[in-house]
Amino acid sequence: MQQKHYNVTKLDTLLLRIMGSPQSGWIDMKTTHNSRWDFLYKLTTAKAALVDIRLIPGETTYIFLNQLAEQLQLSRELLEKEYALETKQKEGAFAPNTYKLPMGITEKMVIKILLYESDIQMKKIAKMIFGRYDEKKWLHFVTIASIIQKESASIEEMPLVSSVIYNRLKKGMKLQMDGTLNYGPYSHTRVTPQMIKEDTSTYNTYLNKGLPEHPVCNVSFEAIRAAIFPAQSDYLYFMKSKNGTHDFSRNYSTHLDNIKRATN
Repeated sequence: MQQKHYNVTKLDTLLLRIMGSPQSGWIDMKTTHNSRWDFLYKLTTAKAALVDIRLIPGETTYIFLNQLAEQLQLSRELLEKEYALETKQKEGAFAPNTYKLPMGITEKMVIKILLYESDIQMKKIAKMIFGRYDEKKWLHFVTIASIIQKESASIEEMPLVSSVIYNRLKKGMKLQMDGTLNYGPYSHTRVTPQMIKEDTSTYNTYLNKGLPEHPVCNVSFEAIRAAIFPAQSDYLYFMKSKNGTHDFSRNYSTHLDNIKRATN
C-alpha cells in the first residue's frame, strides 16, 4: 500500500495484525467512502467481489472464453492455453450454468474451477442413467446432444430431432444439418450455401457422413437426455416452420412441401 502512495502508519500495521491478514484478490467494500478503521476491517473480513458468469446451452467454448476474458478482465490467450492444458476435450467440456467467480481470480483457477464443477455434474448424471461414467461413451452422447442443441432450443422437440439423427445414421445418410457448422467462432454465424460448400472440417455434415469428430457446443442435460433417449419415429427430415417449431417428415416430398410453406 505504501508503494501505491497510501498513508500507512505503524498503528495501521498493528491493527491489521490484531484483525488478521488482508484477503487476496478483489473484495467488495460495499461503500465508496470508509473510515480508516472500517477500511482496515473490511480488508480482512469483506467477502470477495463475485461476478455472475452465465454459460448458455448451445454456446461454444471459443465464445465462452471470450466472455470470461471480458467479464473477469483476464487474458483470452491464457484462458485458451490453460483450457488446452487441463482437458483434451476440444468442445463440450463445460456444463451450462450460472457460475459465481471472484474478481482477481487467475486464468488457471477459472478453468480449473469450471472444468471441475462441470465434471462433477456430468459424472453425476451419467451414473444416475448408466450406473457408471464411461468417458468415451459419454463424449459420444455429448456430440449427438450438441447437434440437437444447435438444431432446436425446444426441450419438447429435442427427442424428435434426436430420432432424426439416429434414423439418418442408421440408413447411412449424411446428417446435412446446419447446426453442425455453428462450431467454434461460427457459433452465431448464419450458415449459407457458400459456407456449406467451402467448409472442409469434420463439422460439415453436408460433406461428411457420420458425426463430427468433436461436439459442436456445450450442452444442456435436456439435450443429453434426448441424445440418450430419442423418440421412436421413422422421421428423416425436419424443417423450421414460420411459427418457430419444426415440421417433421419421413418422406422427402413432404419435406419439400414443408420447405415451401416455410419460405413462402
